[in-house]
Amino acid sequence: MSIDLTGKVAVVTGAGQGLGLAYAIALARSGAAVVVNDVDEIAAKRAVHTITEEGGSAVAEVAAVGSAETAERLVARAVESFGRLDVLVTNAGILRDRVLWKMTDEDFDAVIGVHLRGTFTCARAAAAHMREQGEGGTLILVGSPAGQRGNFGQTNYAAAKAGIAAMARTWSMELARAGITVNAIVPVAATAMTETIPAFAPYVQAQQRGEPFPDFLRKREGFGTADDCAALVPFLASDAAREITGQCVGIGGDKLTLWSHPQEVSVAYADGGWTPDTIAAAWPTSVGREPQTVGIPAPVFPEPASPADPTTPGA
Repeated sequence: MSIDLTGKVAVVTGAGQGLGLAYAIALARSGAAVVVNDVDEIAAKRAVHTITEEGGSAVAEVAAVGSAETAERLVARAVESFGRLDVLVTNAGILRDRVLWKMTDEDFDAVIGVHLRGTFTCARAAAAHMREQGEGGTLILVGSPAGQRGNFGQTNYAAAKAGIAAMARTWSMELARAGITVNAIVPVAATAMTETIPAFAPYVQAQQRGEPFPDFLRKREGFGTADDCAALVPFLASDAAREITGQCVGIGGDKLTLWSHPQEVSVAYADGGWTPDTIAAAWPTSVGREPQTVGIPAPVFPEPASPADPTTPGA
């Protein structure tokens, strides 16, 4: 099946660079007209130029997401420029990383405002228009492994991304009758953000010099370029994905994944209910026998081959 989005109109927030730019370009290459949103006017106009130079259709809307006013502006720009709105990708985001005891109210509110509130206001405005339009639609919310598993120093970011996954599940139920699908994507890619992670930094820097990512990184760790993540967006926006909704779908490098939803993994019962003492007695041998892990697992790198290893080239 060929993915053809001709006639569809998409809004992509935070699309001036990185993953957002890759999503916007992928949508345009599949035939969609795109409203490129970013706070950086130069980046937004550069993205539009890139798309139009390839023969695509795009306009820029420069604004910071978060407020209802911005959300309404984005929907209005899509309708004014292209006559309709079919796809929303809520990619815009910022970081203010701090450990809990050093995180300020401003650090917390800034990240929640852009990621969580920005996703909410933009999705609300888009959903209202799509319901009125009466032809269905697609909401693609951008999550993160941090929202699925937590991450050290990212109280605000992890909380926002976890909330985004929860909103995807909730909205998939609320918007089903209107034919609007809602999914969260969980991308992993080399960006300015991941370049700051010591384990990945040497590989990101090597890739910037033109060296490809090693196979183990692309497959086992699911780590590649922003372009590697882009294909998922036009797929979810297409007719091929009309039955897919309420899911958290991961992509990165050569790896495509489906994340599980939170669910009960073990259970114990006590006739007449529990007391603190009976919980303490039962915990180690029942529900607490295999506690769940937290955090994003550290990448596992291959052991360097020993010079004495006969499989080593030249040994």
